[in-house]
Amino acid sequence: QVQLVESGGGLVQAGGSLRLSCAASGRAFSTYGMGWFRQAPGKEREFVTFMGGTIYYADSVKGRFTISRDNAKNTVYLQMNSLKPEDTAVYYCAAVRGLYYRAIYSPDEYDYWGQGTQVTVSS
Repeated sequence: QVQLVESGGGLVQAGGSLRLSCAASGRAFSTYGMGWFRQAPGKEREFVTFMGGTIYYADSVKGRFTISRDNAKNTVYLQMNSLKPEDTAVYYCAAVRGLYYRAIYSPDEYDYWGQGTQVTVSS
């Protein structure tokens, strides 16, 4: 069993930056692929990025967002730069068993989810 807890969300002006953290409990964190998703009001949950054997980004965040992980701290991060109002959403981290070399785009493939953290970007 893995529990995920996100933090770092908040209100930021357009062009600003935020760093989200996702702390994982449980064992063998390094063997899990980690993803970030987001969900805006009235919209479906949207893939943002995945880190497994390699890293994938949604086109909408490529060049602005960076995923990283510190296995010693059981934590994955999402550095978000040049934020836009359209980045406003609840951001979720998720874990899937195995370090896949393909991107895991579908939320249904993930085994564990955090509770989400709100990111609001004002114009």
